[in-house]
This record gives sequence, C-alpha cells and structure tokens, in this order.
Amino acid sequence: MEHADGRPLTDDELQGLDAYWRAANYLSVGQIYLLANPLLTEPLRPEHIKPRLLGHWGTTPGLNLIYTHLNRVIRQRERELMYVIGPGHGGPAIVANSWLEGSWTATYPEVGQDESGMARLFKQFSFPGGIPSHVAPEVPGSINEGGELGYSLSHAYGAAFDNPRLVVACVVGDGEAETGPLATSWHSNKFIDPRRDGAVLPILHLNGYKIANPAVLARIGDEELTALLRGYGHEPYLVEGSEPAEVHQALAAAMDRCLDRIDEIQLEARTSAAAPARSAWPVIVLRTPKGWTGPHTVDGEPVEDTWRSHQVPLSGVRTNEDHLRQLEDWLRSYRPEELFDGSGRPMPGLTELAPAPSLRMGSSPHANGGVITRDLELPAAAEYAVPVKSPGAEDGEPTKVLGGFLREVFTLNADQRNFRMVGPDETESNRLSAVYEVTAKAWNADRRDTDEHLAVDGRVMEMLSEHTCQGWLEGYLLTGRHGLFSSYEAFVHIVDSMVNQHAKWLKTVNRLDWRRPIPSLNYLLTSHVWRQDHNGFSHQDPGFIDHVVNKKAEVVRVYLPPDTNTLLSTMDHCLRTRNYINVVVAGKQPQPNWLDWEAAQLHCARGIGVWDFASNDEGDPDVVMACAGDVPTLETMAAVDLLREHLPELKIRVVNVVDLMRLQDATEHPHGLTDRDFDALFTPDKPVIFAYHGYPWLIHRLTYRRTNHENVHVRGYIEEGTTTTPFDMVVLNNLDRYHLAMDVIDRVPSLRSRAVSVRQYFADQRTRHRAHVTTVGEDLPEVRDWRWSRQG
Repeated sequence: MEHADGRPLTDDELQGLDAYWRAANYLSVGQIYLLANPLLTEPLRPEHIKPRLLGHWGTTPGLNLIYTHLNRVIRQRERELMYVIGPGHGGPAIVANSWLEGSWTATYPEVGQDESGMARLFKQFSFPGGIPSHVAPEVPGSINEGGELGYSLSHAYGAAFDNPRLVVACVVGDGEAETGPLATSWHSNKFIDPRRDGAVLPILHLNGYKIANPAVLARIGDEELTALLRGYGHEPYLVEGSEPAEVHQALAAAMDRCLDRIDEIQLEARTSAAAPARSAWPVIVLRTPKGWTGPHTVDGEPVEDTWRSHQVPLSGVRTNEDHLRQLEDWLRSYRPEELFDGSGRPMPGLTELAPAPSLRMGSSPHANGGVITRDLELPAAAEYAVPVKSPGAEDGEPTKVLGGFLREVFTLNADQRNFRMVGPDETESNRLSAVYEVTAKAWNADRRDTDEHLAVDGRVMEMLSEHTCQGWLEGYLLTGRHGLFSSYEAFVHIVDSMVNQHAKWLKTVNRLDWRRPIPSLNYLLTSHVWRQDHNGFSHQDPGFIDHVVNKKAEVVRVYLPPDTNTLLSTMDHCLRTRNYINVVVAGKQPQPNWLDWEAAQLHCARGIGVWDFASNDEGDPDVVMACAGDVPTLETMAAVDLLREHLPELKIRVVNVVDLMRLQDATEHPHGLTDRDFDALFTPDKPVIFAYHGYPWLIHRLTYRRTNHENVHVRGYIEEGTTTTPFDMVVLNNLDRYHLAMDVIDRVPSLRSRAVSVRQYFADQRTRHRAHVTTVGEDLPEVRDWRWSRQG
C-alpha cells in the first residue's frame, strides 16, 4: 500500500488545521459530558456534568480530522463535496463541525455561535428532547443515519450517480466494514460512469476496535489489506500515525493525490470519444489511534488506542474526583482559550478555515434532496392502458405493460437524468424489459459479445445484492432523484432492516420544517407467492407487507392492484408522491383484466370499492366476498361464479381492495375508512369472506376494531407451498375458489342445511383436483380455462 508522502502544508496551514481539529474535538467532548460551563470559565464541578453520559468518543477524533481536511480541499479547489460517515455513533463529530462552520446555526438559529449557543449544543446531545448520538436526520448535511452499520458506501454511490460535479467522501468504519451490506457495496465502482456521475472517495478508518473486540481489517496486515482493496478495484493510499503534525501532513498529501486522480479519471472520460475504461479509483486508509487525544489511562487501565475508548472513556465523572479532574485536563488540553473568544465565538482564524456558505458540507443541498428535486415527467398512463370490453374475459400481463410505461418515463426524463431502476437481476424476469429499448443496464466491467443491454451509462442498476440496490436507491432518493426497486417478493425481506431505517428517517424528517420532502421509495414486488409454483417453497413469502405495515402510518402505503390497468394507475400515482414507502405487489404472469381504464382510475382513487358487475346484492347482501391481490381476486371471482350458478338466490357483494390501508381505522392511518364507510361496504352484521394475498392475520389486525370484525373470515397464505401448479398453490393454502365457496355456505346461516349437496360438490372438486394434478401435472381444464362471463 502506498504511503502518502509529502509535506504540502505550510507552517501556518498546519497550525490552522490543527487548531480547527482541536476545536472540533473540544466541542465533541463537550457534547458527551457538559451540561453547563461550556467555556470552562470556572473549575469543573459535578453539577456541570450530564447525569447520563451517552455517546461515542472512539471514532470521533478521526472523523473530526477528516472533516477538517475536507474543508481544506473544498476551499482550495472550490469543489462540491458531501460527507457520509459509516461509523455508527460519530454524531459528536458531525454536529461539532456543522456548528463550527456555521451550518448548524443557519439551520437552528437558536443555537448561535456564542457561549449560549455552545451550551445549547452541548446539552441537546443525547439528552431528552434533544438529538440522538448518531448522525440522524436532525443533523444538517447528513443522508446516512449511522444508527445501523453497513450502508454508508452504497448511500454514497447513490448520491454520486448523475451528480457529475459532486465528490462524496465516505468514511467506512473498520467495524462497519465487516457487515455484509458494506462488503458488497465496494463493487459499486463497477457501476459508476465517470462521464456523467460524480465520484466517491472512500476513507477506510482503521482505528482498530469495535465495542469490545479488534476489527478484522485492522489485524490482517498491510499486504492482505492492500490486496483486498485492489481486488475491489481501488488504489489505496495509507495515512497512519499518532503524532498530529505528521498525520496532518500525510492526510493533506493523500487528499491532494486522491482528488487529483479523481479529476484525471473524469477528465479523461469526459474528453474522450470512446467509452471509458474502468480505472482503479483511489481510497484512503486512515490508521490512527482509537480515542485519539483522549485519556491515555483511566483507573490504571489503558484507554487510548484500545477498545475502552469506544464510548465514554470517563464514566464516573459526577461521583469520582479523579475522573472529574481527568475530564477537565482533557478538555483544557485542547486550549479552548485559543479557539473561542470570551463570548464563545470561534476565533477569526478558525472561521476563515470554513468553506464559503454555498460549499459547506453541512449546508449541501444534496443532503437535503427535496430542495433540488424536480418532478418526474410522466407519460399519460391512459396511452398504455389495455382495452377491456368485458371484465375478466381476456388475460393481460401487468408488469409487461408497465414496462412500456416505464420505458417512456426514462425517455421523458433523459435530459434530467433523475430516474433509475434498481433490482437484484430481475428486470427481465419481471417482464419489464421494454425499458431496454431506451436504456441499458449500468456496467463498467468486462463485456463479451454474448452480453445484452450493458452500457457504462445504463440507467437500470442490477447487482445480486438487495442490500446494495437498496442503498443505491436510498442515496439517490435522499439526494433528490426518483426511482423504483423491482424485486421478487420473497427476497425483498433481505432489506427489512434497511427499510426500518429509511422509515424512521422519513418519520423524523416529517417534523423538521427545513427538511424538504424527497421522492418516495417505491417497490414493485412481483414473481410473488402465488406464482412461484415453479421455484417452490423457498420462493414463497408475502411477509414484507406485514413488516412494512409495522412502520408509522404517515410513512407507509401498500397497494395490491388486481390487474393491468390498476397497476398502471397505481404506479403512476406512486411515482408522483413524496416521503412515502410505497409497496406495490403485482404478478407478472397472464391473468384476467377486470377493469377498463376509466374504471381502474376510479377504483384506485377510492382504494376500495364494490364491483357492481360481479355483485347481485341489490344493496342488501347475504354475504360479502372481499379480495385483495390479483390471485385472490381471481379465486374470489371464480367462487362468486360458482355460487351464483349453484345458489342463484344468494345475494353476494364483491368488494375489491387496492389500497390495503383503507381497511385500517381512519384514526390510525390517513387512508383509513371511517367506521361508517367501512360498515357501508362490509355491513355491520353479515359474513365477510376475505381472500387476501398475504398472511391472513394481517387483515384481522387491520380490522379488529370494526363493528363486524367477528364476522370477518380471512383466507391467505398459511406457509404451505412446493413446486406445483398455480391452482394447487391456492388449494394448499385453502384460498381456492371451491374452499371460498364452501366458506360462504358455512358462514351464511340460511345455507348451512339447505346447501349440503352443493358444499359436497365443491369439496369433491378439491379431491378431483388433487387426483388430476398429481397424475397429469397440470390444473383441471375447468380451472385452467375458466373465464368470467356474467354481465351483472
């Protein structure tokens, strides 16, 4: 690994950078410990100390050092930079630097750059009513939560895509580097286009330890680490040491070389007519002591450069006189009287080292992406709608039609370059391949003659890492652009935890006036549970809906369009929204088209409604047959057809649900129905047979407060599956048309005794199905070829 040699700093520059670093360190320690006496104008006393000491010191001095040096290159080069940090609880550093450069006060004027403001800054940190200890949404300049490790590098690349003037400095913690999501995201450099994208400068922060263990990458030796980073496609530059002056010089030299190299790569790509060859992008390896400049020993135990400095090095300050003395010595070692004047303002020499307001990392508009978001230009969805002369008479392929719509989205926004699709290798499989008529898959690695749809500037991002796809898209959205994540339904669970973090981010930003709304995180889940009959049990899991519904109602939306036109209408809506997580579940296989375009629009606008063409209740049903999801809708309609044939006097109301959250009470979700409206649809006292796409207990959970909940009987996925036929999948889970029809007979009191023979026929049909499918290997002809033919 190449050491970054050279001494680019003059003595004055070195002293200035060191002073700035000391100021950031002082402000960081103050946030962890101090409740009062921020300038140490009197000796520290126990009452000056917070009663609960929270926060993380170990990574903080390194983060402050990097921020200080990034400010230097921003000033010298007038270069637009963002700062993304992975070390989980590095909040003290980023808050300190944001205040020191002026971004914090610009965002929160009540926290001024004076003694009173410094006191507020210190008190708010990890304090009730204040801010968290990690780099949360409250922190100006942040897009990476930091509370959960692993996502910094993919977020950084997401921010860099389509931002050609931006360099994203991404600090990867050595603990974070052990996570699966981070390990896969090193490959993001194979998807960057140096002509049209920005650049990411990873900085691997090797301070040696996690909470109580050594970090793997800190203990494998330079030779192996160098081979690893070069194997990932990077050229590493090593900066190491514990003497501040030497480290300052080395880091300044490394940053100069890395930014020069980024400029060279981009200039060559942007001035050449040929497609750019992939270059080895620079990476800095920064090896400094954990808890640097903090207490060397505490109670006779080594602390600096050990795992003991990870969180709060001095934990008994309010009760232990030695700890209190050590804390005061520690704070005074930064010589605050040289850094802040008597009123608490940073000395002029420090403020001059901060970039101009328009270039401050804490004020970057990219980190408040809603400020720079442009609405997508969307095609008229009606132009892609399929004609439906009669409900259910003909099949369609919903995602294939949607692919044509998305193709035009790419075309209309080609100049703005603000829309991307991500997925783990499934765009073609999910039948969205029409987009390849106008764009390709991003790819900047070797290509062969047999490859298709690969290009350096492709706007479809495919990598067989759901984590990386999710991170890319989050970074892209958080910096103000739009996108869609297409995935097999069962495997989107891989990003459950990432969705948690994004949902928490959105929930928090909704109460921050200065954070502008960003484009929604849109999922298209297809190849779903009911049409994974060819892949089998391992591919059958609809539980992502349950996971998402656990998040705050103000953030989540779940849609189950039953056919082609409702999918088009739903996606047209989702791509226009802000600050939501939109989950759309739709099959890719041929299935009936139920609604023409006008009816589909109206139905999606309502989110739920009676299908009059399938109902014969005349306003007073004997039973309500409800459905949510394309396959449950098909089976419900077939069950209705059977019942109307065999029990024509039975009055049936069919209710279809597109917007799942309409089932929830209006007091619990913005889309929820009032009790009056719910009862009008489902009645206050009649049986409701509900065929649902996912796990049935979710419907019970959403409706448990309703008047008629005890009469709601739900069929859904009950963890039965295998490699089998499409209809056998629903039979295995008791969601089939015959079982639904039997449920009606069982639940409608007037039918229990007089429809015995009809029920027996339905049960026999299930038996016939089992014998047929295990002998022939395909579904019964009357099931396979069934079509809705009733006219009302």
